[in-house]
Amino acid sequence: MGFQRWITTLPGLAMAALFVLFSSGFMTERAEAESASVRVLSLNEAQQVALEKNRDIHKAREYRNLVEGRYVEERAAALPQFVISAYGTRSTNQTQAGLLGAAMQNNFLAEVGVSQPLFTWGQIGAAIQAAKYGVATADDQLRLYRQAALRDTSSAFYDVLLAKEFHAIAVQNLAQKAEHLEEARKRFAAGVATEYDVLAAEVEVENARPEVIRTENQIRTSRERMRFILGLPGEEVDTTGELVAPLELPPMYDEALEVAWKKRPELSDLRNRLGLTTELVKVYAAGNKPRLDFKASGGWRDLDFGDTRFKGKEWLVGLFATYPIFDGFRTDGKVAQAKSEASSLKIEEAKLLDSIALQIRDTVNAVRESADIVKALSGTVTQADRLLYMAEKGFEYGVKTKLDVDDAALNSNRAKANLAKARRDYLVARVALNWAMGTLGE
Repeated sequence: MGFQRWITTLPGLAMAALFVLFSSGFMTERAEAESASVRVLSLNEAQQVALEKNRDIHKAREYRNLVEGRYVEERAAALPQFVISAYGTRSTNQTQAGLLGAAMQNNFLAEVGVSQPLFTWGQIGAAIQAAKYGVATADDQLRLYRQAALRDTSSAFYDVLLAKEFHAIAVQNLAQKAEHLEEARKRFAAGVATEYDVLAAEVEVENARPEVIRTENQIRTSRERMRFILGLPGEEVDTTGELVAPLELPPMYDEALEVAWKKRPELSDLRNRLGLTTELVKVYAAGNKPRLDFKASGGWRDLDFGDTRFKGKEWLVGLFATYPIFDGFRTDGKVAQAKSEASSLKIEEAKLLDSIALQIRDTVNAVRESADIVKALSGTVTQADRLLYMAEKGFEYGVKTKLDVDDAALNSNRAKANLAKARRDYLVARVALNWAMGTLGE
C-alpha cells in the first residue's frame, strides 16, 4: 500500500518526464559549452585540414626536399668545377748548404683552376638519371600519403557520424522506456496494472541508460581519433553532415584493376625505384673503367731564392686519363648488390600487383554488398516504426501485450542501427575503392 500511495503522487507520476528533460537539458548545455571551443568540420573541410596538417604528408614533403638536394648534388658532377687557390710558403733546406748555401726560399702563388669530366663511361649520366628517379619516387610517396590521409580522414569522419546515430538511437530508446514507465504508473494508479509491471518498466529504464553513456563515449573516442588523423593537437573537433549518399554501381572489376595499375602511387614508386636501381648498376659498373678529365689552371707566382727572384704568370692545360686496373673486386661487389636489389624489386612488383588485384576485388564487392544492404533496409525502418506505433496503441487499448511492445521497439532500434551502419559501410567502401584504384582526391 505504501508503494501504491507513493506512485500516485505528482512527483512519482512525473519522474520519467523530469529525467528525460533533465538529461536532454544537461546534454544541450554541455553541447553548447563545448561548441564554443570545438572546431566543427564538414567532410571537405576535414580533408583539407588533413592535407595541410597531417604529419605523414609533412614528412613526405621533407623527403622530396631531400631527394631534390641529392639530384642537385649528382648533377654537379657533370658541370665544370672552378677553384680559386692561393698560398705562401717560407722554407730553407740545410741538406744543400755546402753546395748552394743555406738560402731562405719564399714562394707565393695565386691561381684559378678548372676541371671538367670529359668521359666517365656513363657514370655521371647514370647518376643524374638515378637522381631523377629519386625525385619521382618522392612525388609518389607524397601522393601515397595524401591519399592515405584522405582515406583515413573520411573513414574517421563517417565513424563520428555513425557514433552520433547510435547515440541518437540510444537516447530515443531511453525516452521510449521512460514513457512506458510513466504509462505503467498511470495504469497502476488506475488499478489496471500490477506492481510488477511498474518495477519491470523501471528496470528497463535503468538498463537503457548504460547504452546512452556507452554511445556518448563512443562519440568522444571517434572524435579524438579524427583529431589525431588531422594532426590538430590541443584542439577539439566535431563533424557536421549525414550518413547519406546516392547509391551508385561500382565499376567492373577489370576496369577498376586497369585504372589501379596506372594510378596506384605504390606501383609508380616501385617502378621508379627499379629504374633508380638499374641506373645504380651502371654507376657502379663504371667504377673500374677508364675516365678522361680536362684540367686547366692559371695564375701568378712569386719565387724568392736567396739573391734570385722569379715572378710572373703561369698556366697549365692538360688531359688526364685514369684507369683503375685493380680495386680488389670492390666494383664487382657493388654491381652484384645493385643487381640483386633490382631483382628483389621485380619480385616485389609482382607481389604488389597480386595484392592490388585482391584489394580491387574486395572493395568492389564491399561497395556492391553495402549498397544492396542499404537498399534492403531503406524501407525496413519505416515499417519497424509503424509496427512499434501499432504495438504501443494496441497495448494502450489492451489488445497487445508488453512483450509485443518490447519486440517492436527492439526491431525498430535494430533496423535504425543496421541502416546507419550500412550507410556508413557504403560510404567507407566507396572511399576504399577510390583509394584502391589510386584515384582518391584526384
